[in-house]
Amino acid sequence: MIREVLKMGDPRLLQQAEQVTQFDTPELHALLADMRDTMAHLSGAGLAAPQIGVGLQVVIFGVAHNPRYPEAEEVPDTVLINPVLMPLSDELEEDWEGCLSVPGLRGMVPRYTRIRYSGFDPDGRAIDREAEGFHARVVQHECDHLIGRLYPTRMRDLTKLGYTSVLFPDLDDAGDD
Repeated sequence: MIREVLKMGDPRLLQQAEQVTQFDTPELHALLADMRDTMAHLSGAGLAAPQIGVGLQVVIFGVAHNPRYPEAEEVPDTVLINPVLMPLSDELEEDWEGCLSVPGLRGMVPRYTRIRYSGFDPDGRAIDREAEGFHARVVQHECDHLIGRLYPTRMRDLTKLGYTSVLFPDLDDAGDD
């Protein structure tokens, strides 16, 4: 089922998400199905449970070919529960980001270029991966939602925040994230 995505200004987006304590439940699988449907409908690169009003540490992400990110490398389709992120270097890179909760806008956001992330899949099996580039950016963006942060709060220069239609007039931009 396609769910409504909360928009910036909704106080629920600023809350800390709770850890998932039970895996492989019908409720968790239903949440993930709704998240997948919602992300696909909006051509998102990822979605966090708090974006649909569910305060749990659950994110999904994955990019094969996305018209909103035509230059992006592939990101494996992943369900990541109770994630822990660790930078693998101090190197930061600024790049454009959008968000389904901040529709129609993009901003230049600094992110770690290389990270390690760990957590669990829906069945409670451990995940431990290293990521770089766009993959690392997507994971960091989605996990920010779990600590109540939206990308504009990470920006260093608000003059680099603008409407996607103005910044990228040729981009097919149904939404963002």
